[in-house]
Amino acid sequence: MPAGSFSRQQTAAITGLSSRQLSYWRKTGLVVPSGYTAGGHTRYSFTDLIALRTARRLLDAHISVQRIRKCLQSLTRFLPTVEYPLVELSLVVTGDVVLVFRGERAFDALTGQEWVFPVAELAAEIEKIQQQQPQQGELFSAVDNKRGEYA
Repeated sequence: MPAGSFSRQQTAAITGLSSRQLSYWRKTGLVVPSGYTAGGHTRYSFTDLIALRTARRLLDAHISVQRIRKCLQSLTRFLPTVEYPLVELSLVVTGDVVLVFRGERAFDALTGQEWVFPVAELAAEIEKIQQQQPQQGELFSAVDNKRGEYA
């Protein structure tokens, strides 16, 4: 057994997936183990474990295996330099959309359409609005002062 590799049973225990799920994902190409023993038994690498955990989190977010597979196929089409999307990219589920973060850019995992997040502009806008509006504590102290003036 190569150093740093994990058997199917170890991988199932670490990831919380069943042996059956691991076999299905291997057969369908969702997450394929990095190696095999001389006897043909699967061996998962640490990178494989990360991919499996990511896929599991997507399932926990109610994304179907078929949709995860379509997202991965789409990612390899529009980001051909990414060999292991579940490991190399950050995936975020927002409702029905799976967003892919790569560096400072975000994409829809299925369409490849880039999402534009002008974060600096948004932060400046929020700060401006917060400075214009009185804080809740300021509102109560102003009301208390007015009551004292009228009493």
